[in-house]
Amino acid sequence: MTAFVVVNPRAARGRTGRDLPRIRAGLEGAFPLMEVALSASRGQTTNLVRQALHAGHLDIIVVGGDGTLNEAVNGFFDQGVPISPDAVLGFVPSGLWTDFARNFGIAPDIESAIARLKTSHIRRVDVGRVSCLSMEGAPLTRYFLGSASFGFSARIQGAINRSRLAPLLGKSAFAVFAALMLPAWHAPRLRLIAGRVYDEIAGITLVAVANGRWFGPGLPIASDAQPWDGKFDIVVVGGAPRSRVLQILSALRKGTHPADPTMRVVRAARLTAAPTLETDGRIEIETDGETAGLLPASFEILPGALNLRC
Repeated sequence: MTAFVVVNPRAARGRTGRDLPRIRAGLEGAFPLMEVALSASRGQTTNLVRQALHAGHLDIIVVGGDGTLNEAVNGFFDQGVPISPDAVLGFVPSGLWTDFARNFGIAPDIESAIARLKTSHIRRVDVGRVSCLSMEGAPLTRYFLGSASFGFSARIQGAINRSRLAPLLGKSAFAVFAALMLPAWHAPRLRLIAGRVYDEIAGITLVAVANGRWFGPGLPIASDAQPWDGKFDIVVVGGAPRSRVLQILSALRKGTHPADPTMRVVRAARLTAAPTLETDGRIEIETDGETAGLLPASFEILPGALNLRC
């Protein structure tokens, strides 16, 4: 079968669509026989990939940002199981956020990424799975490659995803929305259980469930995380006062963990997170920058669940 290429033309504020002739020409050098489909709306990449796999395609190439890649990963699964265990996912990062590519040292430009595909190797990588509630309260399952989070980070990302103005802000959107939302932020009190090594009820600023090193708006939050080691690096930032939240985010952006006694890293294959009686409001979850749902939730690692061309 031919390679199936899914392009999100809206990625990088429409630059990916404008670069489509150059992208197509570059990919044809690596995949002379290929079928190209455009993702016109949020969620369509998942459906396109799922249909392609059911039709027998074994090479899936995704062009877009982390959100597009996340949708593609969800397309590899149907009814909780892989559609085609031998299928391979490749990606050309072309978006505002390309955190997952950094785990493999792939430069965020089209020519370098396509050149990398031509000499790539296939590696089995872990996939994260979260079982939670949808925004409407129904049971939901989502998959992710890079990271999932909840707390202040997911609240900000959710607001960005719902805003029509956020795309105009580009990469500064996270910082702008963080500053705007901080005055009304109150750290919720949650119950966290990670395997047999961690069980705590505490106020939480944010929790990052990291399969890769990079998280959210380009923060290297989990420096030791590897997407093939069968474990999450779970970074917990406790209920810091509002005056400290932006300082913590700034330190994380620089690649340093602030000297904060409420911050800890737990390595485990599973995390359960739930509101308590003292929790005020709904707690949003994001996966690879995409709004996924609400707590309560369980996060689990699926070791070697995806063949990645990298």
